[in-house]
Amino acid sequence: MNKSKKIIISGAGIGGLTAAACLIQEGYQVRVYEKASELGEIGAGIQTSANAVKVLHHIGLAEQLAEVSVKPKAFEFRLFDTGEVMHKVPLADKHETQHGAPYYHIHRSDIHRILADKVLELDPNAIVLNSKAVGFDEDANTVTLKLSDGRRIDGDILIGADGIKSVIRDQIVGVAEPDFTGQIAWRATVPVKNLPKNFMDKIVAIWCGPKKHAVVYYLRSGELLNFVGCGEYDNWIEESWTVKAPWDELKAYFDGWNDEIQTIINSVDKDQCYRWALNNRKPINNWRTDRAVIIGDAAHPTLPYMASGAAMAIEDGAILMRCIKGNENISEALDMFQRNRLKRTARIVNGSTELGDLYHLTTKAEFEDGFERRNIAKERNEWLYSYDPMNVVLV
Repeated sequence: MNKSKKIIISGAGIGGLTAAACLIQEGYQVRVYEKASELGEIGAGIQTSANAVKVLHHIGLAEQLAEVSVKPKAFEFRLFDTGEVMHKVPLADKHETQHGAPYYHIHRSDIHRILADKVLELDPNAIVLNSKAVGFDEDANTVTLKLSDGRRIDGDILIGADGIKSVIRDQIVGVAEPDFTGQIAWRATVPVKNLPKNFMDKIVAIWCGPKKHAVVYYLRSGELLNFVGCGEYDNWIEESWTVKAPWDELKAYFDGWNDEIQTIINSVDKDQCYRWALNNRKPINNWRTDRAVIIGDAAHPTLPYMASGAAMAIEDGAILMRCIKGNENISEALDMFQRNRLKRTARIVNGSTELGDLYHLTTKAEFEDGFERRNIAKERNEWLYSYDPMNVVLV
């Protein structure tokens, strides 16, 4: 596509910034409009497998990632009370050798900072703050992003990377309320210095138990321990990552679980417990108009049970760049992007929902049978981690 075309991105999250970096690197004119008054990201840990890391390496972030990340040795699925390992997925060197890039744990704010710095290095004027999107207009020649302060930004392509509450998505596919899954997620981080020495190996420990599970892994070169606890909950809670909840409720929620879980919870800053509702949205089969398209959580929000939400947003940015680069016709480029992403992201969304059932079984026998039938190690290596966004054949 002609590189004089102007590309507008709504949202400076992980997906929007990845798309921006990929496109600017190819010579396109890109502006990212972000509603916040300053760049930053909330949340705690995310996981980036080889499929996503290949994109981050492509835009020149290998050194920065290695400096702030942790390379885990394996996933270990453990029984909630005894700690018995029921299933294992090797990572570390085996993952890198098999798939051509590392598997990283990284703090969400760190990867966001690294991506923003890269975009601004490529173009110091690329990110425009205090720019809240309220919708868009489109005709045969132009797409116009409408901002809350009355500004109208004209361009050739609009990328809606404005997250799970996307106004771009609402305009393309209609407003749809999320379905509360009946599950919530607790999150907290603990400085490793506050834990017993050599508390846990550098793994992803997934503790599975009746109606709930907990995920534990290191961040920031091993300085922080990330804790996420998910499970059933009766009441609707605001869909937000910034709602604090009483520590006593977290403690009671995991009563009777293994001593390692108790040690972590006891070490959590009692004023830094967060809880949010896990809402589900079924995959949709249209993400685009002739000149506008949605990516990341705006297009395919997913439960966190496959640890691949951020990875899919990163993949989206690379695939969209390749589709734009390979097509002179904008509508055809966006159609190619959608065609190449719908099936894979729907598999992630549906697979994450199914894992919620597996992780929340009741007895040891049920878990052993479930992990034998599901064989997570085999399936993730065969189709999830092996995907290469920079080289996969686009159809």
